[in-house]
Amino acid sequence: MDAIENLLTRRSIRKFKSDIPPKDIIEKIIEAGTYAATGLNRQSPIIVAVTNKEIRDKLSVMNAKVIGIDGDPFYNAPVVLIVLADKDMFTYLYDGSLVMGNLMNAAHAYGLSSCWIHRAKEEFESEEGREILKKLGIDGNYEGIGHCVLGYADCEAPAAAPRKENYVYWCE
Repeated sequence: MDAIENLLTRRSIRKFKSDIPPKDIIEKIIEAGTYAATGLNRQSPIIVAVTNKEIRDKLSVMNAKVIGIDGDPFYNAPVVLIVLADKDMFTYLYDGSLVMGNLMNAAHAYGLSSCWIHRAKEEFESEEGREILKKLGIDGNYEGIGHCVLGYADCEAPAAAPRKENYVYWCE
């Protein structure tokens, strides 16, 4: 798919089938995430790829608690790519956000759907979240930037919302 077309047609999906995409496609999407621009090329973010249903469901419950809901804030997506970034790097928030963008656009290019789910910050500031990172051998001053949930859409992609007026200002 043409890169510009990919950027213009990607949409956030909020209803997924439970089928897990092939691991090689997930790996390619993750690789695209690792090529996001970062401040001074320090590559402050890390990606935690979750395909284990038990861990995925645990994260969903943790995320739901942050906003006080009983449902699945991951919309049944079988894959959760968690982006964390090293807070010791002054550009960490921007670096992690660019990784998230690359992940979502790469997913679309490979025919998968995605959505950025917030509240990773709160999850991984909790004792439970820190324990998960510790079990994975992740040590450092990381902040959760977001969850890129992905999989196969179980709905039609929504139409693009109209672009707002005064989105762009020119200085010519």
